[in-house]
Amino acid sequence: MITLNGVHKSFGSQRVLNGLNLTVPAGQITAVIGPSGEGKSVLLKHMIGLLQPDQGDVQVDGQSIVGLRRSHLNLIREKFAMVFQNAALFDSMTVYENVAFPLEEKTTLSKTEISEQVTTALQEVGLREVNHKYPDELSGGMKKRVGLARALLLKPEIILFDEPTTGLDPVIRRAIHQLIKDTQQKFGFTAVIVSHDIPDIFDVAHQVAMLYRGEILQFGSPHDIQTSEHPVVRQFISGSLDGPINSGAA
Repeated sequence: MITLNGVHKSFGSQRVLNGLNLTVPAGQITAVIGPSGEGKSVLLKHMIGLLQPDQGDVQVDGQSIVGLRRSHLNLIREKFAMVFQNAALFDSMTVYENVAFPLEEKTTLSKTEISEQVTTALQEVGLREVNHKYPDELSGGMKKRVGLARALLLKPEIILFDEPTTGLDPVIRRAIHQLIKDTQQKFGFTAVIVSHDIPDIFDVAHQVAMLYRGEILQFGSPHDIQTSEHPVVRQFISGSLDGPINSGAA
């Protein structure tokens, strides 16, 4: 479980997180939605300790990660994997080399064992006969799948997805969402997905957090969010929230 209590974060004069409170249940998919520029990626970076709050606390499985020594923080980070918008593949490496990289860096497995695990991971995400290809030979959807395969290899307890379907067409977007849902059900990891994919994300997540002006405006089931009477949530869900609304509505 990941818990953020009273988290504040500013960059210069720009306040991004404003006393944010959020609890991410273990073993489920939590989606974080909200307008662009509201700090959703900043929120993810606090969860994994890439950013430290100006105030407040961040806990992973009951242990605070604020102010930890790097060695202790790295131990906690071993629970995590992260899937980025662009899959963060190494252009100079083949698909096989990209997926094998974390095993080669962090384990003492033999080449044969690594090969078996890479093949299995790629099959889990529906990819076959692509080991020899380079990232620029893959479609956007295939790159996302490779990124997920690499994330799954070290059997993380928590996977953070930073807008994993950005730039994909609707058909491929739904396929990636279904893949995330299926792999989460199979492996049982905790997932946090930052997404703008409304309403698609409601078919994937167990619960949804609406981030607005540095705070979690509402947290609940997809049904709770879709039927919310809060004016900001309703405007965002309907697609009419393209900028700040008046303070009376907030």
